[in-house]
Formats: sequence, C-alpha cells, structure tokens
Amino acid sequence: MACKKIFIAATGQHCGKTTISLSLMHLARKKYERVGFVKPLGPKCIEYNGLTMDMDAAMMASVYGLDSDAHLMSPMTLTPGSTRKFLDGKISPEIPRTLIAGAIHELEQKYDFLIIEGAGHGGVGSVVGANNAQVATIAGAPVLMVTNGGIGNVIDAVELNLALYEREKADVRVIMVNKLVPEKRERSLAYLKKAFSGTDLLVTSAFDYNPILAHPTLQHVAVMLGQSLKGNPDDRSRICHTIQLGAASSQRVIDHLEDSTLLIVTSSRDELIVTASSLHHIPDFRKRLAGLVISGHAPMSLITRQILDDSKIPYIRIEETSSEVFHRLREHVSKIGPEDREKIELINSISERYIDFPAIDAFL
Repeated sequence: MACKKIFIAATGQHCGKTTISLSLMHLARKKYERVGFVKPLGPKCIEYNGLTMDMDAAMMASVYGLDSDAHLMSPMTLTPGSTRKFLDGKISPEIPRTLIAGAIHELEQKYDFLIIEGAGHGGVGSVVGANNAQVATIAGAPVLMVTNGGIGNVIDAVELNLALYEREKADVRVIMVNKLVPEKRERSLAYLKKAFSGTDLLVTSAFDYNPILAHPTLQHVAVMLGQSLKGNPDDRSRICHTIQLGAASSQRVIDHLEDSTLLIVTSSRDELIVTASSLHHIPDFRKRLAGLVISGHAPMSLITRQILDDSKIPYIRIEETSSEVFHRLREHVSKIGPEDREKIELINSISERYIDFPAIDAFL
C-alpha cells in the first residue's frame, strides 16, 4: 500500500503546528501500523543522540520511539551562518531540495502514514528555496493549514497564505482552526465553513484555547533563561500557570499565590526565599507554588542557600533583575518538548474528542 502523506502548515507562527502533529501522530497510530514523522526544514536545532536536529523532530523521535529514523527526520537544518553561506553561493541551491526529497522518499518506503511538519509561517525557508509551500510540493503531500481562532482574521490569513501555495502548485485540502474560544466555537466554525463553501477545502476544528498547553514548564523556563533547574528533578515538567513578582511582604506574597505560580524573587529577599523553602513540604502550598526564579546580583546568605537546597524546591538562579526576567517570561511562547509528558498525554487524550481524524484521512 502506498504511503499516505500530510503536510502540516500554518498561517503564522504559534498557531499550534507541533500540537497538531502530536495529535495526528497519536490518532493515525490507531489506524495505521507504521506512522512516521519528518520536519524537512529545521530552523531551531538541538543535539540529539549525536545528531544536529530540529527540536520538534527530536521530540517526536524521543516520544514515539523513532530513533532509528532520526537521521532522516530533520534533513535540512538552518544552523547559524547557513543563510549567509547560501546567499554567498557556498551552499548549492539544489542541496536543500535534494536532502528533503531524499529523506521523504526513504521514509515513504518505511511507513503507511507520514506526517510532514512545516517550519513557522508559509514563507520560512524561502532564503534556501525551501519555504513551506515549496516543501509541500517537493513532498507531493496534501496540505493541512493550521490557523488561530476567529472569523475575519482566519479568512484573511488563509487567503494570504493560499496565494503562496497556489503559486508553488501545492495542494491545500484542509483548513484547521485551532485555539478556539469555547463559547464561540460553533458559531465561528459555521461562518468559516460558509466563507469557504465555494472551494474544495475541508474546514475543520482542533482544540479550544487551553492555558495548560500555552503555559511553560519549569524546564522550559530554565532553558529559555539559559540556566540550570535546581531542586527536585522530578518537578521539571511541572506547568507554570501564573508568573508573579515577589515584591510585596512575604506574608502577602504567600497569601496571594495562585495555582501553580512561578515566583520571581530578588536574591536579597532572604526572608521570602526562606519562607517559601520552609513551606515547600506542605501539599497545599506546593500546589500553589511551582518554583522560584531567584534574580539579581546580590548573593544569598549561606544559611538561606542551605535552607533553599535542603527543601528541594525547584529554583533557577539568574543575575538579571526581576523586571528583566519578568518581561522575558511574559513574552515567552511555550514549545512542547520530550520531557513534557504531562502536556503530551493531555494533547493525546483531548485530541480524540476534538479532532475528526477520519474526515481528515478521507480528504487525503
């Protein structure tokens, strides 16, 4: 049987491509015996088992046991300097297309269903002649285009992107609306289906907006800040629902903690650090405080540091000011990684309720 393929595109960044890829991976494995994944162009790379890979491809390899195909799952990576080398003629224009086409062809021979995830918005990769529309054409894969929720903005974004895909003769078949406002879900879908009723496009829905999926884990915060996460390593996948500055008195800060708060506290606030550390063993308190970011140049006292470490409360130490850290974290958009088992299990469970895989599969 020929391998069925689907290319996951998006109208913009942060629409939820990786979440949809995870969902389709989970759902496809219920029907197909062999399901594979490839991220043809990797703009955000990490080291994984000795390979330089896109972080999403590495995550899929880790979560779904695809390590034997890891060398094929991220065929073209954009490492620092790649853009300049390509424009200077040091990288042949044919190399990206050759690498991508070769990897996809090899994976097609091994799988019954292949998920191909694009990178960023439609134009990402244009500098190396491999934007999303071009890659979809190279792959010969029908396109599922993910978009954020809404009505007018969805129509505008889809029309803008369709122009690029049509120019590259890519086959867009499905529009998937993600991050819907629950109370507007049915009305939004009804109007979007009406808007695209004169086309051959399938308009379908994905998830309602879910703050759990949107918020970072402690490990993501540590990686984003470029610091190690100390304390109990079992807490690294804990999700931080709220970010709070510990600027008030210790008692007031403790009293006003919300569920699973990441507390930013200045290193000179010994009394607040000691209070948080001392209360860490109390279940109700641990439910409300996910961990600490201890900021600033001032050193903590020796006894404060000892109490902090003995408590095993998760914490990150950074020398930036509290306001700088707070601003960076507020601007951060969470990405899903292989260590985020809690998020991945949640995605898989709710995908069965929200995503109509049989309808999508029939459209391919």
